[in-house]
Amino acid sequence: MLRIDLNGDGWTFGEAGSAERSPGRVPGCVHTDLLAAGRIADPFWADNETALQWIEERDWTYVRTFTVDDELLARDQVQLVLDGLDTVAEVWVNGAVALSSDNMFHRHRVDVRDLLRAGKNEIEVRFESAMRRVREVARSFRPPREFNDPVGGCVGIRKEQCQFGWDWGPRFVTAGLWRPAAIEAWNGARIAGVRVAQRHEAGRVRIALHPELDRLDPGARFRATLSLDDLVVAEAEGSELELNVADPRLWWPAGQGDQPLYEVVVSLQGAETPAWRRRIGLRTVSLDMDSDGAEVAAEDGRSIGRFGFRVNGRLVFAKGANWIPAHSFVAGLGRTELEPLVRAAADAHMNMLRVWGGGVYEDDAFFDLCDELGLLVWQDFMFACTLYPGDDAFVASVRREAEDQVRRLRHHPSLALWCGNNEIVLLNREALAEPEHGENYRRVFLDALPGAVSALSPETPYIHSSPLMTPPGREPAPSEDAHDWEVWARRAPVEHLGTTRHRFLSEFGMQSYPSVELARSFCPEEELNIGSPVFDSHQKFRNGNGVVLDYVGQRYRFPRDYASLAYLSQLHQAWAVGAAVEHCRRSSPTTLGALYWQLNDCWPVASWSSLEFGGGWKALHHHARRFFAPTLLSLRQLGGERRIIGNYRENDSGLVELHVAHDGPGPLRGRIDWRLIDFAGERLEGGTLEVAMNAGSSRMLDVLDLRGSVERIGRDRTVLRAELFVGGRRACEATGFFAPPRSLRLARAPIEVTRDGDMLSVRSETFQHAVHLGQPGDRRWSLDWFDLFPGEERLISLLDHLGRPAALPGEVTPMSLVDSYS
Repeated sequence: MLRIDLNGDGWTFGEAGSAERSPGRVPGCVHTDLLAAGRIADPFWADNETALQWIEERDWTYVRTFTVDDELLARDQVQLVLDGLDTVAEVWVNGAVALSSDNMFHRHRVDVRDLLRAGKNEIEVRFESAMRRVREVARSFRPPREFNDPVGGCVGIRKEQCQFGWDWGPRFVTAGLWRPAAIEAWNGARIAGVRVAQRHEAGRVRIALHPELDRLDPGARFRATLSLDDLVVAEAEGSELELNVADPRLWWPAGQGDQPLYEVVVSLQGAETPAWRRRIGLRTVSLDMDSDGAEVAAEDGRSIGRFGFRVNGRLVFAKGANWIPAHSFVAGLGRTELEPLVRAAADAHMNMLRVWGGGVYEDDAFFDLCDELGLLVWQDFMFACTLYPGDDAFVASVRREAEDQVRRLRHHPSLALWCGNNEIVLLNREALAEPEHGENYRRVFLDALPGAVSALSPETPYIHSSPLMTPPGREPAPSEDAHDWEVWARRAPVEHLGTTRHRFLSEFGMQSYPSVELARSFCPEEELNIGSPVFDSHQKFRNGNGVVLDYVGQRYRFPRDYASLAYLSQLHQAWAVGAAVEHCRRSSPTTLGALYWQLNDCWPVASWSSLEFGGGWKALHHHARRFFAPTLLSLRQLGGERRIIGNYRENDSGLVELHVAHDGPGPLRGRIDWRLIDFAGERLEGGTLEVAMNAGSSRMLDVLDLRGSVERIGRDRTVLRAELFVGGRRACEATGFFAPPRSLRLARAPIEVTRDGDMLSVRSETFQHAVHLGQPGDRRWSLDWFDLFPGEERLISLLDHLGRPAALPGEVTPMSLVDSYS
């Protein structure tokens, strides 16, 4: 095969009808190219977003020349390959229309042999304003207003929905060739794809390979090999292919086993086109919604079965987060940009990411990383929150979109589920009862999308929406997952999340502010206040600041500056999300998953993320590394503080349940040491418990009655510490208080930080709650946001964005809770 690469520099772009041209880049988009050309200011700085809205109203063109020789033109197939056009585009080659597109998620191959000539050629891509197309569609289809599009109409175009604005993201409706471009030429047939079907038997795996050619060739013969670590373990040849693998090494999610990746190579005999080459994992995955005897009722009173993922026959508790686009401008994002975020998820002991339906189908590099690191992927189709058309043209476009993406992604062992949409049934129950909207929903989410999955990847489960709720007039599903936003959206107490009986919790969360270090990257120092116009433009949830301050104010004292407010908001977020996850894990196997909202950000913003923009770990991500660890030691308080008339408070805390949840691949044998101390370190009570548990189990081991001691010494002056030791090493730990943090009588004392080779030694003579060492950019501390007990030494290293040792900074200034207000 001959190939002309059309990526990189060499393009020019400009507004349609204007003589002004600037250098462009593919993959890329108008906003990033305008920024590179110095024609706009940084879109993320201050409130520049507002000043750049004119871009979405203009038409744009991209042009480049390339050279073609006679050898390429002699091939019987010469195709222009465009992996993604954003969005309403016409492609011209040497003055003739080669193709048009109005779906960002389509992949294009079009014959251009007759349009090319030997020597110099020109390609021009004309992008129409997406907003003009949106207004055209709105004349015939007017759904209820989108929740997050401030202008309206985003559902009328198959484009990344969050470009139009979301409650964590800016409005940048852009245009461009957002994925690679090339010209390819060859003779004969080409393998367009291969469906890999696995059948697992006792000690063996049979792999049926189904090559798909770009043209009919009844006599086609193929050759296939399967290799592991460069050693061929199976091969086959003929018109039908089956590989037999003895003693297979199975692929497991992180924490359940290894992730061996076999390379499968399928070639078309006698063809000059490249072989189809992919990495696969030997595994089965299914969505278990069987009745399990747990008495959990749906809203309509019927009993609902479990909602859990089985991998290789084993039920796996899903631990993870929701993924949004890693940047407001997704064009060209690849392994370099995605790896720090995906690896951070794995480093926090996650085993699943849910790719949310208002963004994009991620680059192959994202799935490669998930394959390597053992992260299952719950993949939404790109529909979110509101009603979509269902006319013939729209459904045909969606069906092609689904076929393109299912073919591209189906071989990945990480791919565990296709989900039709995000929250459409949840948010539109009344509207879906209307015949037009109900029929539109059926055509897209109950027909076109599952049809594509069952035809092209029948091994992969499909559900029509998340949360999985029954559309009006349809048979109910046997089980449900849940999005629980009582906390945050309805301002319910955080304790609500400790009372639920969800079978699978796929969305919940709490906002926090970006670190002061990140805030300074978009906000002038004089505007570093959440009430300033600049900061308000980086808070996209209506009254979001009021909600954060309400929650933070109930639990903590008033902060002294922005840095302290960011600290407290992150500490509160970590506590709230952690309380929900601990409850879910204590409730296993009734509950079989907890995916918090959200893992990452697309720009610097106040949001629900655990990784702030640029990859820095917030408090939540450091805490996730603890509450998602294979073994969790959890303290559940019985009783607590209550407010009564006159704003007086009652407190009956002192009874503490001690729980262990263990989802590692093998049994747990260990010892728990617990002690109740005052803040100076004096031991008041203590004890030891032996632990013996099987994998995939959760158990309450004891109830500690500490009421006498905490009443005598003071609930605001005592702390409970529990540690679980396995093989003599501390595997996990937990801290419990008997009064809200704002009431604790913490002494302000120095935190001693010294260098010990390539590590920091951190000590204190008194108890320090939530010690934070500062945000080191895209690097992270091996331990941060931790409780430091009197006389204890913590040795901490600095790691880079890929988890490798990094040089320590020149100065480290730690803070703890007491420093945020005193």
